[in-house]
Amino acid sequence: MRWVGAERPGGIGELLATGPVLVHFFDFAQLNSIRALPYLLAWHERYAAAGLTVVGSHSPRFSFTAAPDKLPAALERLRIRHPVADDSRYELWNDYGCRGWPSLFLWGQEGTLRWFVFGEGEYATTEAAIADELRRLDPAFEPPAPLAPVRPEDAPGALVAPPTEEVFPGGSASQPWVASGNANQLALGYAAGGAYASVDGTGELRVTIDDGRERIVAVDSPGLYELASHSKHGSHRLLLTARGDTAIYSLSFAAATP
Repeated sequence: MRWVGAERPGGIGELLATGPVLVHFFDFAQLNSIRALPYLLAWHERYAAAGLTVVGSHSPRFSFTAAPDKLPAALERLRIRHPVADDSRYELWNDYGCRGWPSLFLWGQEGTLRWFVFGEGEYATTEAAIADELRRLDPAFEPPAPLAPVRPEDAPGALVAPPTEEVFPGGSASQPWVASGNANQLALGYAAGGAYASVDGTGELRVTIDDGRERIVAVDSPGLYELASHSKHGSHRLLLTARGDTAIYSLSFAAATP
């Protein structure tokens, strides 16, 4: 197993000797993975000194994110400093029985699985589980106040409208759409709190929302790029023009409050 981004950690038993371990499965260009990332990075910063170890597993959602040469730069772009396993063969993914991106697993110091969650959400509950495990390690531990929700829809009990389902303009998650000749535009309607593109290559995306002004999104490396962000769930029209050496694998849409 290749480790990227930080010094290779020991085995799970060795890691648990110092405290609880949070294992994070993600893809560097998948929407739900990226939306959960601010919480993972904050927990690592908040609780590492108290004994928490955060370990990532990059289990690719797309064929282009499986390329081993693209992972180090993606981790640097996303400011991921904890060690990440290159799980392109899905060995860890299958061992853990993951059901989506992201997937989180919290191991207690004695090797007991204390908490897990598939997909976005449950951030307050996850942080509470981390704090409980650190109190087991040190009964005098006093955790900081829980993180404030990054977005309104992350708040416990928030009502969220379901967004438009993910679109694969090339036909599937493994087949990208590539602009050619006069066929360099994508147009579609969606209902969501935001629109995003999973893109390989470099170039630019020219984005128009609801007949507004065109906005240029520079694509400087493979990853997820925001096309539009809205304060509330709503219906919109997207026109996207691709320029340069870009390949669009997915158009995905974020949930938001009504």
